[in-house]
Amino acid sequence: MSNPRIPYRFSTQRPALVAPEAGRIMVHLVVNVENWRFDQAMPRTIITPPHGKETIPDVPNFSWVDYGMRAGLPRILDAIGQRGLPASTSLNASVIDAYPAAAEAMLEAGWEFIGHGMHQKSLSAGDDEAETIFQSLERIQAFTGTRPRGWLSPGLRETHETPDLLVEAGVEYVFDWMVDDLPNWMQVKRGSLLQMPYNLELNDSIIYAIEKHSSEEFLLRLQRTLSLFERESEEQPRVLALGLHPHLIGVPHRFGYFEEMLDLLLRSQHVCFMTGGQIADWYRVQEPALEPSP
Repeated sequence: MSNPRIPYRFSTQRPALVAPEAGRIMVHLVVNVENWRFDQAMPRTIITPPHGKETIPDVPNFSWVDYGMRAGLPRILDAIGQRGLPASTSLNASVIDAYPAAAEAMLEAGWEFIGHGMHQKSLSAGDDEAETIFQSLERIQAFTGTRPRGWLSPGLRETHETPDLLVEAGVEYVFDWMVDDLPNWMQVKRGSLLQMPYNLELNDSIIYAIEKHSSEEFLLRLQRTLSLFERESEEQPRVLALGLHPHLIGVPHRFGYFEEMLDLLLRSQHVCFMTGGQIADWYRVQEPALEPSP
């Protein structure tokens, strides 16, 4: 089959699911909190290197993300907290030591912690992948007291072995496979792994850092998405995930649009806000896990 991990089916041909009582559109706020190492090449750049030659240290591009950790993240925490909304953080585990105030603030806010590697570095970058996954989950568990149930790979990049390694490490759901507006069970060697809806099109990294749209673009896309989901969810629930980064959505010229986005969602009578774990628990009751392939 074309997708070796998730059996193909039309989204319109899935078994009927019973929506949560709180709302049939489950909004998941995912704040990606990352540690870009000062002594290495930056994962992404806003300023291209002069004469095409990469420099280390890369002060301007490091400063780009460091601003988000200092000024953008407090804004996001405040906006979500003032509205009493749940959220998740996909966290590079080294953030706990590199930005301790940020880690403490998200823990105090009650956000769900999702594994996101040790640093913002692809799992295929040459390190021991299984060890990287294990160590990042262990570090988050030691800090929060709870082992992360979910995983989002740095840069959304996996190897052929990643899903099976995640199951071995105790992960229950992964956000890398953005193939549907509802969860799906994945094919793994042992146990079970849930594909959790995430979104490339409703992601500030795509909208602003890659496609370089104007500040209002995220709000415009959300308005259109919510309008369609309100119609489609009359037949089947929907998961609406927003991918957020402090150095992108947290800057002053975009932040007001983020607040408008939250208020737009709050005005919809069909929306409820949930964490990844809550969505996974809801879905597991609706559709049992697949039996592992022989």
